Amino acid sequence: MASEQIIAIFTTMNHIHHNYSLKALNSFGLDARAASYANPADKESLITLLEEAHREQLPLLILGEGSNILFKNNFQGLVIQPGMKGIDVVKENNEEVVVKVGASENWDRWVSYAIEKGWYGLENLSLIPGSVGSAPVQNIGAYGVEMKDHFEWLETYDIQMKQQVRLDFNACRFGYRSSIFKGEAKGRYIITHVAFRLDKKARLNLDYGNIKDVFSLANGSTPLDLRNVIINIRESKLPDPAQFGNAGSFFKNSMVDRTVFNCIRVEYPEVPFYPNDGNQMKIPAAWLIEKSGWKGKRVGNVGTWPAQPLVIVNYGGASGQEIYDFSENILQDVESTFSVSLEREVNVI
Repeated sequence: MASEQIIAIFTTMNHIHHNYSLKALNSFGLDARAASYANPADKESLITLLEEAHREQLPLLILGEGSNILFKNNFQGLVIQPGMKGIDVVKENNEEVVVKVGASENWDRWVSYAIEKGWYGLENLSLIPGSVGSAPVQNIGAYGVEMKDHFEWLETYDIQMKQQVRLDFNACRFGYRSSIFKGEAKGRYIITHVAFRLDKKARLNLDYGNIKDVFSLANGSTPLDLRNVIINIRESKLPDPAQFGNAGSFFKNSMVDRTVFNCIRVEYPEVPFYPNDGNQMKIPAAWLIEKSGWKGKRVGNVGTWPAQPLVIVNYGGASGQEIYDFSENILQDVESTFSVSLEREVNVI
């Protein structure tokens, strides 16, 4: 359907924006445009929009804060950015609390708020960009902790069944940087609220990499201290999207069979790895990229960040296609060097 037809459909709906720039809504800073855009603040407005879009068979894109998306093209449909806010205690006892959080709340502000309230467990996930509603989609993780470790349930609108539903842990099928929302049910659900089960007694997770040593050097003892350590580490390694457009980790760490790992280890005895369940080993994608010659490499306006080759940066003026092509070259070189297929974390549109 042409953009002009889409615009005409919503001429009487004043909360719809047309030919809308998404530049401020994606962390690569790409000036892609949406034929139509809406930011519904409640479930009722969301459902009305979805019903209208369904009747007119409009392409739909549900957008969080755009921190994990790469626009190769404009979007010839309706972009919906849910605006549900709020942080509410659902239940609690002396040891735990279950908190329901609106999908459009900023993730890092939520982590900070939880620590201030004495609700612990998310400290290692500090400074991860994006919204709360995006966290289950990706099952975000960092420094030995994943979102699923403190997930209770979420509320969502089921586009297929045309009803609001609650999904528990098992229904979401969380995996490494994955969930049902990225797999077989991609595009079916719109997350409106997420509930977390957090501890009232601090249980600091210091077992990943050199976190324990850094925490000790900083004389850390509290969850807030751990949050500050994580923030300092991330800021030392990662570029600020406000200065250099990026989506954080562009690729997933690689899970490889032990036989493949052993072959790599023969030539590269220093290869870092983390044993996984079954017969697989996790190798950091950053190491594979660096050893393939891409650390700090720049082509035109696109490059890998010198301190962290897992991050692809828009140095200014790059198109989505340029960024995609740059990432494709990395994939090919890693495959050629190690016989390992990297997978993009970002959602390519």
